[in-house]
Amino acid sequence: MTVRLAPLEYDDLPRVAELERQLFDGDDPWSESTLRAELDHGNYYLGAHVDGTLVGYAGIAVVGSRQDAEASVHTIGVDPAWQGKGVGRALLVALLAMADEFRAPVYLEVRTDNAAAIALYRAHGFTTIGLRRRYYQPSGADAFTMARPARVAEEAP
Repeated sequence: MTVRLAPLEYDDLPRVAELERQLFDGDDPWSESTLRAELDHGNYYLGAHVDGTLVGYAGIAVVGSRQDAEASVHTIGVDPAWQGKGVGRALLVALLAMADEFRAPVYLEVRTDNAAAIALYRAHGFTTIGLRRRYYQPSGADAFTMARPARVAEEAP
C-alpha cells in the first residue's frame, strides 16, 4: 500500500465532508462549506490518497511570524477501513513538519475517550496540558488539550 499525501483540493471536499459525517456523527461534523472556508482562509490541509481514493485528511493552522508562531491541529480524519494502517500517522508527521518550518509549538484537542489518537499524539511528543469539559457538541464529550513544544533544528557550527 502506498499512501500519497497532497494538498487538499476543493474537489476533495465532498469526500472529506462524507468522512466527517461518518467519523463525527455524534458531534458536529464539518460541512463542505466549513471545509471550503478553511481552505479559503489559507490553512494547511492535506489529503491522503491510496490508488486515487481519498482515505484521510488533516489540517493545521499556523499563526504568527517565524519568531513567535503557534500551530493548531484542526482535524485529522481517516476512513475507518484505513485506520490502524499508518495513514493518520503519516498525516500527523506531515502537519508537524509544517509547524517545524515555523519553529512553532503545536496544540490540539482530542476526545478523552479516543485512546488510539491520544497514543499517537503522545508518541509524537504531545503531553496533556488541560481538560475542556463538554468541548464536543452536541454529544458533550470532554477533550484533552495537548501540546508539543516547538522543534528547533540545531544550527550547524
